[in-house]
Amino acid sequence: MLNVILKSGKDASPRRFHPWIFSGAIKKIKSAAGQDAEPQEGDLVRVTSNKGEFLGTGHYQNGSIAIRILSFQDIEIDEDFWTNRIQEAYELRQQIHLTDNKSTNIYRLIHAEGDGLPGLILDYYAGTVVIQSHSIGMHYAKDIIVKAIKNVYGDKLKAIFDKSAGTLPKTGPVQVEDHYIYQTEDFTSVGLEHNCKFKIDWEKGQKTGFFIDQRDNRALLASYSKGKKVLNTFCYTGGFSIAALKNGATFVDSVDASARAIDLTDENIELNGFTDKHGSHAIDTFKFFEQNDCSQYDVIVLDPPAFAKHQNVKHNAVKGYKRLNAMALTAMKPGSLLFTFSCSQVVDSKLFYNTIMAAAIQTGRKVRVLHQVTQPADHPINIYHAESHYLKGLVLQVI
Repeated sequence: MLNVILKSGKDASPRRFHPWIFSGAIKKIKSAAGQDAEPQEGDLVRVTSNKGEFLGTGHYQNGSIAIRILSFQDIEIDEDFWTNRIQEAYELRQQIHLTDNKSTNIYRLIHAEGDGLPGLILDYYAGTVVIQSHSIGMHYAKDIIVKAIKNVYGDKLKAIFDKSAGTLPKTGPVQVEDHYIYQTEDFTSVGLEHNCKFKIDWEKGQKTGFFIDQRDNRALLASYSKGKKVLNTFCYTGGFSIAALKNGATFVDSVDASARAIDLTDENIELNGFTDKHGSHAIDTFKFFEQNDCSQYDVIVLDPPAFAKHQNVKHNAVKGYKRLNAMALTAMKPGSLLFTFSCSQVVDSKLFYNTIMAAAIQTGRKVRVLHQVTQPADHPINIYHAESHYLKGLVLQVI
């Protein structure tokens, strides 16, 4: 294993247990014999201070984030390591009552840095585990990860699908196609969330097939939905729509610019028996607001995709969030509720709050914050890694 030696003064971050080492912090890379060396993408490397103190072991990768640390202890990254990490993550999901929940069998098993495995996502759908590797190192560790998954789940495991083609670096040393690694005859693509049925398209859908991270927020919307007319924008598979209808909404309109997303929503609406209380609209959300009277709705949901994935576009993202929320606030009738979200990692909670406040000021509406919400417990936030906190939202009453 090669030794990555950091520049003097660049060891503060790993000493605070932040799992990323940036390329600019690296002074030199040496072999065990002390010769200059060049690691390959995906290699396990040891990170040391300029004085030779051990700081961590992690996966090396070309790019700004050069190393993602797996362990801050000087231990072997072997089969026991992987099994223990995945078992530990499973036990957390047991503790929060997800692994044997009769009304919900959809949850995240591994949330990258939040579960101490940066670069890895594992999502569980009614017996199927979907893998997404975001680093070459995680891709190379796939076989041992699969073995650990099988050890943890036993007979509960029905299939494993690798969906890493779109998440691995485009310029990396490997090119993969999404495929089944393991498959039994009785696996199903229909899962449950709070007794709502969802067809999960992990083969062709966005992310791993479903936005699991909004589970608690869909339940919160459900608690406000009885007797209400709801508008769900950026609906994707209709998660918020079905949660509202399941809990007594009189009618829901679902909006998404993607015709494919609307097809998925319609399929899930039919699966749950709500076709007579639902309208689908394959149209851009901004255009929908411009072309329709949105004062008819008692509740509006704004759950857009990440407007900013990088710091250099953060300003434009903030402008987008402000414009979107201003359009909704302008249209809404007194007493109605707005559920508004951002999943942009670079837009933190304070900036998002201030952006929504700026939108409210622009419209001149009186607005009260009822809830400040975030991602659920199966998307844990590493306290040393602020970047693992990405989802934030507000529930507002418009007066």
